[in-house]
Amino acid sequence: MTSDLPTARSLDQLGTAVSGPVLRPGDPGFPEEVAPFNLALTPRPAVVVGATGTADVAAAVRWAARAGLPVAVRATGHGMTSSLDDALLVNTSRLDTVEIDPAGRCARVGAGVRWRQVVDAAAPHGLAPLSGSSSAVGVVGYTLGGGLGELSRKYGFAADLVRRASLVTADGSIRTVDADTDPELFWGLRGGKGSFGIVTELEFDLVPVTSLYGGGIFFPGSAAADVLHAWRRWTATVPEETTSSIAVLRMPPDPAVPEPLRGQTVVHLRVAHLGPVDEGAALLAPMRAAAPALIDTVAELPYTAVDAIHMDPTTPAAAFDRGITLRELPAEAVDALLEVAGPEVELPLVVVELRHLGGALSRPATVPNAVAGRGAAYTAWALGPMVPPVADAVPGAVAAVLDRLAPWAGRGALLNFLGSADPGDVGALWDDGDRDRLLALKRRLDPAEVFRVGHVVAGAPAG
Repeated sequence: MTSDLPTARSLDQLGTAVSGPVLRPGDPGFPEEVAPFNLALTPRPAVVVGATGTADVAAAVRWAARAGLPVAVRATGHGMTSSLDDALLVNTSRLDTVEIDPAGRCARVGAGVRWRQVVDAAAPHGLAPLSGSSSAVGVVGYTLGGGLGELSRKYGFAADLVRRASLVTADGSIRTVDADTDPELFWGLRGGKGSFGIVTELEFDLVPVTSLYGGGIFFPGSAAADVLHAWRRWTATVPEETTSSIAVLRMPPDPAVPEPLRGQTVVHLRVAHLGPVDEGAALLAPMRAAAPALIDTVAELPYTAVDAIHMDPTTPAAAFDRGITLRELPAEAVDALLEVAGPEVELPLVVVELRHLGGALSRPATVPNAVAGRGAAYTAWALGPMVPPVADAVPGAVAAVLDRLAPWAGRGALLNFLGSADPGDVGALWDDGDRDRLLALKRRLDPAEVFRVGHVVAGAPAG
C-alpha cells in the first residue's frame, strides 16, 4: 500500500481532532515522543500523536486510515521493532492511570503504565502482578505478547490473567471486549499483540504474593559447563513454584560493574521461588554446589524488589537480539551452546540466555488465548551491542548461536522474544489452525492492514 505524506491542511485537521500534541520530524519534542529503548533504531514516522485519552487514539487511527498511513503505537519504547517509515505513531504514555481492586484481586491500567506502578500499587494489599524481569517495561505490550515473568511457572503467562480490554480498532471504533462480548477478538488479542488495534486499558487478575525467595548467583565463566549442565538437570526436578533462567554474560570493563565481575565472562543464575526460605534454600542447594560463587544474592525478597533477580539494564542502548523456543534441553544441547557461546569463544554478544518454561506455562489458560509457545520447555535468547567495532558482526553471531540450537528448537519463539527478527517470522509462531484463525480475525477487523508495523499477524492464510 502506498500513500502521500500528510499535507499541512490534513495535519491541521488532525490537530483539531485530538487534544494531545501532533508533531512531525523537526518539531520541538518530536525526538522524545518517538524515542525507542533500542537505540539501534531511528524512528522516522511521518507524524506522532501524543494521545491524552482513548478519544485521541480513535481520532488518530481514523485520520491515518483516511490518509492511507500505517499506524504504530509506542508507550515506553521497549517494543519498537522498526524505523516506522511514513507511519502515524500513537504515543500512549500519557494514559498512565492505575486502579487496584483489592476485593476483586485485579488491576485496571492505562496503556502507558509500567509494571513498577502496578507492583507498588498492589503491594500494600498483599497482591502482585505477573510482571516481567524488569518493572520498567510497559504493561500492555508485554501482556498482549504473552508476558513471561518471575512467577510464570506457578501462574502462567500474564495474558492468561487478562479479564477485559478496551481498544481502538482499525475503523476508529472504541471497543471493550471480554470472553462474553467478543470471544474471538478476546482470544486473539491476548497473544496477537498489536495485530488488531491499540489497547488503551487492560483489566487483569493479581496474585496473592508478597515475597519470594529469589535473587541471582554469579559463577565464574570457567565453571560454565558445570553450572549449565547442573541447571539442566536441576530444572527437571524443581516444582512449579520455582522459576529460573541462566545466562552467559560478557561483562564490560565498566567501573560501575562489581569488581569480581568487571570485564569477565560469567554465568548468571536467576531464581524465584514461592515458598519458605528454608524450602527455597534446600531446593537451590544443588546449584550452589555446582561451583564456587563470585556473588550470591539469593534471599527472601519483597515482591517490590523483584528487579533484583535479573538486574536488567534500565538505560536505553543499541542492540540486536533474537530468541527461539526449545522443545527440550538434553546434555547435547548444552554442549552445543557452549561450543558457540562458552567463555573460551570470542563472541561479540553480551547475553546468551536460557529460560525454564513448563509448569503453568504449558497448560491452556482458563479462558483460552492465542499465546504462542505454550508447549515449549525452554527459551534461548541472545543479544549483542550494535556499536562499533562489533556492530557488523552481531547479527551473524546471534544467528549462529540460535542456529546451533536448531536441532532442539520448537515452533519459532515467544512473541515478546522475537526481538530483531524479521516481522515476517511472526506467522510461524502458531500452528496452521491458530494462524488461520488469527488471519481470519485480522481480515474481519483490519482488512486494509492499518496495523501492519512491527510484530503483527499479517499476510494470506496458510494453504
